[in-house]
Amino acid sequence: MKTNGPYWPQFLPNLQGSDVAYALSYSEQDKKSALNMSNQYDPCQPVDAADIDAWHAETDVLVVGFGGAGACAALEAHYAGADVTILEVASGSGGTTALAGGMMYLGGGTPLQQACGFEDSVEDMEAYVTLASGPGGDRAKIHGYCHNSIDHYNWLVEQGVVFNPEFYGEKHTNTPQYQSLAFTGNEKGYLEAQAARPTPRGHKAKAFWEEGGSVLMATLTAAIDNTPVSVHYDSRVLALVCSAGAVVGVLCRQEGEIRALRARSGVVLCCGGFIMNEEMVSLYAPRLAQGMAIGSPNDTGSGILMGMGMGGAAINMDEGFISVVWYPSGEFCKGVFINQQGQRFFNEDCYHARGAHHCLNQTQSKVYMVVDSAIYTEPPLYADVSVVEVGETFEELEHDAGFAQGTLTHTMETYNRFAAQGEDPLFHKNPEFLQVLDKPPYALLDFSLDSGIYYPAFTFGGLDTTVDGEVLRASGKSIPGLYAAGRTTAGLPRSAEGYASGMSIGDVTYFGRRAGGAAAARGRTTPTSD
Repeated sequence: MKTNGPYWPQFLPNLQGSDVAYALSYSEQDKKSALNMSNQYDPCQPVDAADIDAWHAETDVLVVGFGGAGACAALEAHYAGADVTILEVASGSGGTTALAGGMMYLGGGTPLQQACGFEDSVEDMEAYVTLASGPGGDRAKIHGYCHNSIDHYNWLVEQGVVFNPEFYGEKHTNTPQYQSLAFTGNEKGYLEAQAARPTPRGHKAKAFWEEGGSVLMATLTAAIDNTPVSVHYDSRVLALVCSAGAVVGVLCRQEGEIRALRARSGVVLCCGGFIMNEEMVSLYAPRLAQGMAIGSPNDTGSGILMGMGMGGAAINMDEGFISVVWYPSGEFCKGVFINQQGQRFFNEDCYHARGAHHCLNQTQSKVYMVVDSAIYTEPPLYADVSVVEVGETFEELEHDAGFAQGTLTHTMETYNRFAAQGEDPLFHKNPEFLQVLDKPPYALLDFSLDSGIYYPAFTFGGLDTTVDGEVLRASGKSIPGLYAAGRTTAGLPRSAEGYASGMSIGDVTYFGRRAGGAAAARGRTTPTSD
């Protein structure tokens, strides 16, 4: 069905290239507007169906949210034969997916990997994602995601997503032109390379620079337009409607009216995370409050709260993505990060979110990068970083910046001694980025949290679900009729330390499909009463 509302990114100003990233943050007024749902209804308090006088409309599968997860949930439910309705609070499709760079973490030997000359296996991909997810990873979700990655790639192509068979091999946060394949995580890391063969798994729809997410959502929106799926914009879901412990519909506000919509098979919550809800962030993930919230202004946690109100368990709520970007250019990966004690504390060639994880663990989050004139030929592309001090020697740099005598000097002498041998026994930086810093003048760049540098953040916590998106209680039992996907759930990505670009959009699209398909299947096995 042709949707009757505009596609969200059309509302953005005319942004070019990296400027798109800065459209991700919103004013306090935007956040308050998104959080102001209703004084009459509490998302944590479901409404009893017995209190509904009449249903304004009915459908089989009701999807709440039209971002990446919602689009894929609706498409899969439709392909399974269900009557599908999407409710979207904004005036068009897109969600946070449309505002993202668009990478999807796929592998196992996708056609794109093969076309670019790379070998991969499901086993290697699963080993890497398992290691990246850490002890909190969901093994069933990891297994299902990795073993179905090639099928998911092919499904995306069937929806119209175009991948350009070009590989970009430089150290970057995204492919700067129209290349569709890149390394986007810590695949070349010391421990990771021992667990799995390093292979690029970042897949982006053919798009310029950071426009991959908007191109992906435009494609999925067009796919929805070619189906009978009913789409309603400017529709804010206020509460779930339940009967005998099962979810049977929602209350939503449309055109200034409160309406009850019945879902015969199930409701799929695809409402985004909670990074724009300052109270929830302060309560569950105070570490993320140190960064700058990025995403849709409607990432207010409403779906999580509705699920919790039905007894759903919320897990991994303290985790999220938080980053500080020192590359591109990859030359800055040859620099040396130190804390205010003058000590080095991680390998500088790692993924930027892992770097931020370690930066925030330092005393007062005071962190600096030591560079020489061979490295610092121009400022980092994304980081508006200030130069704290410049010196002709490490001793001068150490003294003028106020470090304890011998600290910075000892760190740099040790680093240079081993770098000259092509080694990094402390943190195992890849030899590609090992370089002796011996070209004065030397500079100290300030990447501290309080320097005003950009530390973007979004959440990873959410409702606990099965692989098929069934929302689970703390007991492990599912809530009949309630499904969820995307950042409303605790999905594939579980920590910034192990994150790779693409794990979130890969997760929302794949598990959105699983949730939509499962909700549709429930309608074929569960009798409904009129």
